[in-house]
Amino acid sequence: MRPKRILIIEDEEGIRNILSYSLRKEGFDILEAPNGRAGLMLLERECADLVLLDVMLPDMSGFDICRHLSATTRTPVIMITAKSDMLDKVLGMEIGADDYITKPFNIREVVARIRAIFRRIELLVEPMEQPAREVIRLDHRIEIYRKEREVWKDGAHVLLTNKEYDLLLFLVDHNREVFSRSELLDKVWGFEFAGDSRTVDIHVQRIRKKLDQLHSSRSMIVTVFGIGYKLDASVQT
Repeated sequence: MRPKRILIIEDEEGIRNILSYSLRKEGFDILEAPNGRAGLMLLERECADLVLLDVMLPDMSGFDICRHLSATTRTPVIMITAKSDMLDKVLGMEIGADDYITKPFNIREVVARIRAIFRRIELLVEPMEQPAREVIRLDHRIEIYRKEREVWKDGAHVLLTNKEYDLLLFLVDHNREVFSRSELLDKVWGFEFAGDSRTVDIHVQRIRKKLDQLHSSRSMIVTVFGIGYKLDASVQT
């Protein structure tokens, strides 16, 4: 199995060198880019399993890059910034970032968060109790290919962001179980999120928009008022 490949998009050469050196020592394959455009060009030529993305880049906003990656790929993104403003953190999570680290950071924490993201992806691919079959069908219209991390509706591919997919699959694996927003943040995002819980609401709204019937009054993801959400669907594996 090839080592996980990480793309570092960071304009400060010293920080980029520290990250690159430390992550290579941990066994990761590293790509580097000093600005946003160079990073996006690299991603067109090379595949990456995760992106470490600085928010304050000289040529474009890290938020814009994250938004683009969330709309076109499911590559996990960890945003790195000198800003500690909670609004920046909330915005990063809402547009699809998987985690958020503030400078100055401890390199061991960065490594731990990277490994945690890869482990969560592996857990979602692994079977819950018995080997997962190739396809999960929801209400006879939606197909989820667990290993490929793909979702299809009525024969058409539906592109979900990394976190939208993770949230949907978690709810599928726990069909009809009710989870609070804080529980979903902990289970799907994998850490205690310090911002408000609207991140979950926004991701649920996006999943509903992409998967539910346009003229249906019923959503597969049901709001349980005063508590949170649950999936209520026919699940066939």
